[in-house]
Amino acid sequence: MTIRIGNAPCSWGIEFASDPNYPAWREVLRQCAEAGYKGIELGPVGYMPEDPAVLGEALSEFDLELIGGVVFRPYHDPDAWDDVLDGTLRTCKALQAHGAKHLVLIDSISPRRAPTAGRATEAEQMDKAEWTAYRDRIKESAKIGVDHGLTVGIHAHAAGFLDFEPELERLLDEVDEDILKICFDTGHHSYAGYDPVAFMKRHMDRISYMHFKDINPAVKTDVIDKRTGFYDACGQGIFCNLGQGDVDFPAVRQVLLDHGYEGWCTVEQDCDPSMPGTPMEDAKANREYLQSIGF
Repeated sequence: MTIRIGNAPCSWGIEFASDPNYPAWREVLRQCAEAGYKGIELGPVGYMPEDPAVLGEALSEFDLELIGGVVFRPYHDPDAWDDVLDGTLRTCKALQAHGAKHLVLIDSISPRRAPTAGRATEAEQMDKAEWTAYRDRIKESAKIGVDHGLTVGIHAHAAGFLDFEPELERLLDEVDEDILKICFDTGHHSYAGYDPVAFMKRHMDRISYMHFKDINPAVKTDVIDKRTGFYDACGQGIFCNLGQGDVDFPAVRQVLLDHGYEGWCTVEQDCDPSMPGTPMEDAKANREYLQSIGF
């Protein structure tokens, strides 16, 4: 088994293309490499340079491989399709230019679902027509990725319309696995109230890419009880250092071993860039923890 460990710009608080609180993209690359990682995700398209020569030179300078990229846009909103399509095409072009493999699709946060993150029984559901159109937009985005030679994975995310396990499994049943695989995020699965290891055991044959994220159980309980917004929950430290939360990473590793998983597993410790913190220290600690359990 060959597993490589990468990191992602969201571990430095990068969620959108620009924000005055964000660190410079080159500094993120430098810190990622210094913390012991050999790969990094693109982050939201537009944050890193879209000129392949500029980004390629920096990746080479810091001895980093571009792993993949995320389209984190409102698939749930039919009026936002142009925005989703823009993110899909630009991300695909950037990944293709650098030989990256993984395109990750995430339905971004919806005001209709934000108050019920982690509350599966209370969450508003789409009707049949809305779901069908939603599914088809995800499918179309995935096809674009496949046409660019990428492996496309769907990623469940707190406060979107693909948050809870039944919704994810419904989508998987309705979209062919040749088009759409799974980018499995351990932390978001726990946030939603489900067992990440049990899901992996059932669906490992469709998981093409892993995101490693841990959840502070006390913060999780508090933000769910108080219906705290996702980004406020990030600011409160819901995503803790790996090994300090409720995700059983030794068991995650064993499932990967048992199924002969090969490829990248990317650390994602979403944080609020406006809050005081030490992403570099967290990145180092996460790499050291993973090494300590055999990654």
